[in-house]
Amino acid sequence: MKKLESSLLNMVLVLTGVAIVVGGILAAVNHLTEGPINAQKEKALADGIKAVMVCNDIVVANTDEVKQNDDKGKELTFTVYQIQDKKGKDLGAAVESSTMGFGGNLRVLVGFNPEGKILGYTLLEQQETPGLGAKADNWFQKGGKGDIIGKDPKEPLTVSKDGGQVDAITASTITSRAFLLAINNAYKAYKTTPAPDAETGATDVRTKK
Repeated sequence: MKKLESSLLNMVLVLTGVAIVVGGILAAVNHLTEGPINAQKEKALADGIKAVMVCNDIVVANTDEVKQNDDKGKELTFTVYQIQDKKGKDLGAAVESSTMGFGGNLRVLVGFNPEGKILGYTLLEQQETPGLGAKADNWFQKGGKGDIIGKDPKEPLTVSKDGGQVDAITASTITSRAFLLAINNAYKAYKTTPAPDAETGATDVRTKK
């Protein structure tokens, strides 16, 4: 009996030791890879901002987190990257916005000029159906069937099926509605974010015109 108890104790001690060693190895690997992964994410975001602002020579003057409630009272969080050129001139902002699409979370980065017109967009995350909703990556780009570039969402953008002015992705109306909602919400967040004044350092809230 004592021999059996001793064997069980040894097994527990060995397994505990293995778990500690494996945990230490995983922690070390995570620490080593965390830096490169974060650097890669930062580069992807920087490249995305340049793409949606359609300009390479830019500076992120400020980053704001904006919270707003949607029509159903749900609190939404937006990240607004205020963009200037290297002389301090306001170029507008790139805004991260997300909604629920047909397949899951749909996260968009959209660029606005100082007047609120859409400069460009890119999808940061999407789980839509390949060949259908996933077409949102290109469908609404300049020259696409649902082109939104240059539009001012002062009047919310909606699909033509709902009486709006934007052609929905074929067989993917739900994704199209979700995408445009993300754009419209991003616009509202942008318009309520103070714009830095390059000359005085003061801020003016971007109001709807």
